[in-house]
Amino acid sequence: MGADLGLLIGKMNNTRLATSEYDSVVNMNLFVALLCACIVIGHLLEENRWMNESITALVIGLCTGATILLTSGGKNSHLFVFSEDLFFIYLLPPIIFNAGFQVKKKQFFRNFMTIVLFGAVGTAISFTIISFGAINIFKRMNVGSHDLGDFLAIGAIFSATDSVCTLQVLNQDETPLLYSLVFGEGVVNDATSVVIFNAVQNFDLSRITTSDAFQLIGNFFYLFVTSTWLGAGAGLLSAYVIKRLYFGRHSTDREVAIMILMAYLSYMLAELFYLSGILTVFFCGIVMSHYTWHNVTEKSRVTTKHTFATLSFISELFIFLYVGMDALDIEKWRFVQDSPGKSVGVSSILLGLVMVGRACFVFPLSYLSNLTKKNDYEKITGAQQVLIWWAGLMRGAVSMALAYNQFTRSGHTKLRGNAIMITSTITVVLFSTVVFGLMTKPLVRLLLPPSKNMSRMASSDPTSPKAFLVPLLGNEQGPEAELGQNGSTLFPSSLRVLLSTPSHTVHYYWRMFDNAFMRPVFGGRGFVPYIPGTPTEQSVHNLIPKEDNY
Repeated sequence: MGADLGLLIGKMNNTRLATSEYDSVVNMNLFVALLCACIVIGHLLEENRWMNESITALVIGLCTGATILLTSGGKNSHLFVFSEDLFFIYLLPPIIFNAGFQVKKKQFFRNFMTIVLFGAVGTAISFTIISFGAINIFKRMNVGSHDLGDFLAIGAIFSATDSVCTLQVLNQDETPLLYSLVFGEGVVNDATSVVIFNAVQNFDLSRITTSDAFQLIGNFFYLFVTSTWLGAGAGLLSAYVIKRLYFGRHSTDREVAIMILMAYLSYMLAELFYLSGILTVFFCGIVMSHYTWHNVTEKSRVTTKHTFATLSFISELFIFLYVGMDALDIEKWRFVQDSPGKSVGVSSILLGLVMVGRACFVFPLSYLSNLTKKNDYEKITGAQQVLIWWAGLMRGAVSMALAYNQFTRSGHTKLRGNAIMITSTITVVLFSTVVFGLMTKPLVRLLLPPSKNMSRMASSDPTSPKAFLVPLLGNEQGPEAELGQNGSTLFPSSLRVLLSTPSHTVHYYWRMFDNAFMRPVFGGRGFVPYIPGTPTEQSVHNLIPKEDNY
């Protein structure tokens, strides 16, 4: 009898488990179907001057959350609960890596000091203004029993820009300078915001000394340098391994696999050693595109380029759909339903502080950056400064993840003050992404109208060697264009003119060092020895002069 009872209980447990597993399968099917719907609708709205796929996914997520909320009788609104681990460990790495892999390297490094100035100093200025405003305003509003650490955390949370949405609303082929500045700043900004956020949580805020301030600055520089070197080291290691072993003679799958795994390993190593995984995987992508990608077979080049872009695309849609559904979580909104006006007021104040904080560093730092530029076409114009300010106002999943970390336990909270901060963060993220995201493309067209003589760098055919191997040197005609000694515009096709008028810049000396020491060891375009069956064909070597390699 006892054995039969135990068997019956075991069957009941298995039935419950099977039911739970079945619900998970149903939720996953619905989520994948929604991702497919986002792609189809995004394709139909491709030519729309207002919408993009990120906003489409966000709106679909909100509609889905509202539908689930109604069908469940107000008990549930999402298929999955927002998870920091899912965001930081699985979704963010492919997005940031692909951005580094596809970035126009010369444009990025030409503006590197400006990018670091915006991303580090600018984030510190924004953090200070938002924190100061939160301390002075929210204490008077009585939004909850928040201490100094909470207000400083709010400054760090809302200083973090949304790099993912930047990729959607800006086009690096149409506005290369704007894209490199805003996205590059976003990468450094995210790392700086996380450093400040961790410092706020770890430091004893009751007695902050000058040494603590210097320690914070030292921690940032340590994190920035070590994260960059770790990413570059992982990229160089992959390039050396593939160049020496040449997996492609047996299987191109191994080449693709080693590139993907080495990129992800760099991110996880950074997280393991408490560094910035965002910076690490971004610079790993830059180094891999410069060395590793040219060491693999032509089939692997096509495969990796589209694989990284596809993974990034799906992750972006996943994040926005995820955020849209989680925004209507009834548990958090239930705590503020008795005072909706206060929640709206807090959201409006936070949005205003974000706008003021960004304006206080974009325009002054742009002025300082322009003082260091000798040529007018290298300076950041007033219209570009407005667009840099506007495009950086969007807040996204990084802000939400930090807010959940500070104000919830395992995604849940029962404190009214914390619930107000969470719902206000959700409101700011939704409003900034939808409104600012919708307005960015029209604003770019208004302030920076496209040139009629715009020159495209490469063929649109993804299988064309030129589409992959044309040097990432050129920019469109306009403020970002290269000028010769006589003031004429140099296009990417004018390689002989470019070589006849070399400029002794940092890039010039880096190219000499790269050609003399780095490429002979790690490979790259034009430096992989020609052997029958090796990755680089002789015809490809003859396409591009060695002197113009980047």
